[in-house]
Amino acid sequence: MTITRMETKQRMSRIVIHNDTIYLCGQVAENASMDIDEQTQTMLAKVDTLLEQAGSDREHILSATLYIKSMDLFDAMNEVWDNWVPMGHAPARACVEAGMAREELLVEISVVAAVRK
Repeated sequence: MTITRMETKQRMSRIVIHNDTIYLCGQVAENASMDIDEQTQTMLAKVDTLLEQAGSDREHILSATLYIKSMDLFDAMNEVWDNWVPMGHAPARACVEAGMAREELLVEISVVAAVRK
């Protein structure tokens, strides 16, 4: 059993790889003052960067859990999501309305992916 932790701090690691499975910590927008479209786009760009760093990509995402501040934002967030997910590679997904760590945050994502081989 191999466990690799990347960018580890006291509270969490940004990436954990166990055997051929990658776990990303929750990702949020780079700039929380933006609207839901821009927050979702920059959040997903961070996911792309972390997956690449871990040896994977969005076609290898197994599951995603999205936390959204209000379901009123659901359709706008999904429009960005649907354009980001490669056709035929949609992961198992859940989306829940949740209180956010900071008031200005509108969306957060947690991802599990397979290592690209």
